[in-house]
Amino acid sequence: MQAKRDYAICSNCIMDTSDSNISFDDKGWCDYCNNYHANIVPNWHPDARGQRELEAIVARIKRDGAGKAHDCIIGLSGGVDSSYVAYLAKQYGLRPLLFHVDAGWNSQQAVNNIEKMVDGLGFDLHTEVVNWQEMQDLQLAFFKAQVPHIDTPQDHAFFASLYNFAAKNGVQYILTGANYSTECVREPLEWHYHASDLTQLKDIHRRFGKRKLKTFPLCDIFKYKLYYRFVKGVKVVKPLNCVPFIKEEAMQLLVDTYGWQKYAHKHYESRFTRFYEGYWLPTKFGFDKRRAHFSSLVLTGQLTRAEALDKISVKAYDEATVAQDFEYIATKLGLSVDELKAVMAGDNKSYRDYKSSMPLLDAITKLLRLVGWQKAIIR
Repeated sequence: MQAKRDYAICSNCIMDTSDSNISFDDKGWCDYCNNYHANIVPNWHPDARGQRELEAIVARIKRDGAGKAHDCIIGLSGGVDSSYVAYLAKQYGLRPLLFHVDAGWNSQQAVNNIEKMVDGLGFDLHTEVVNWQEMQDLQLAFFKAQVPHIDTPQDHAFFASLYNFAAKNGVQYILTGANYSTECVREPLEWHYHASDLTQLKDIHRRFGKRKLKTFPLCDIFKYKLYYRFVKGVKVVKPLNCVPFIKEEAMQLLVDTYGWQKYAHKHYESRFTRFYEGYWLPTKFGFDKRRAHFSSLVLTGQLTRAEALDKISVKAYDEATVAQDFEYIATKLGLSVDELKAVMAGDNKSYRDYKSSMPLLDAITKLLRLVGWQKAIIR
């Protein structure tokens, strides 16, 4: 068992020892800050160079998509990142298919935002609806497994549906909202383990699930990173790394242009994710993902450290909303409030307590970084 460390917080951002593996240098800077300056900044060009790179990629997408109904695909959640990518696609004259996965947890704001973006941009929308009985069973299995990453079933459904659809239908380019501007500080694995690790998903479901996953979208990380990429030719493009992407400015543009609605925080377009990030993680495990989110904004100059500390001192959402969401989550999962409270009180586990593909994942990640693929804007 790992010995408990004395509390410490980075002197430059607000990451702290709630990440048990965090390290600090002589200045009091954490490894996230040092990684940002050593590895991200030199390879990130949201300027004229990035603009030229994006224009070249757009030209390639248009050329390869000539004669097709759509030249690329964009996963649209209703959140700011994916909505802004869809906006950029319109500005650059692309013809994307907007792809939404309904895993049963959308907030009304998410539904409204998706409608606003589809109507405002004039793009086609394809919606995949996940079988709720299977989703519910898998979600319950992760609760019973007592792991932090109970959002894995939803995340897995999102990316698996998108990648499987692209590969099956010959879509060569997936545009994603992944970006350094708001995500340069990666959440520690103990907070949010890889949703794409099918080995772990299946092990947890085998132990705690009751219903067979007959239609639930599945896709192993090796399948989409290797087979889909190098055999099927599916490429992932990250447009937000090529342009200035300031979160508040992007949201305001979406509000003013399309009537888009702002969320209280990143990823809160899903009611389940709001509960998971705002209550389950900090209450049961002491992990607050806002630390990573706010620290990213500090490093990219969108928040001061003092502002980030003020924000993190306030709970993610109020007690009344917590109570409403707690009852809503319990009821939707087929539990009583007391039963969900009993799960909350169970012994905490981590991804290490279940089978995983971590050794192989580490080896592949090191290889991809060695050849420079992980840092590429298009991959």
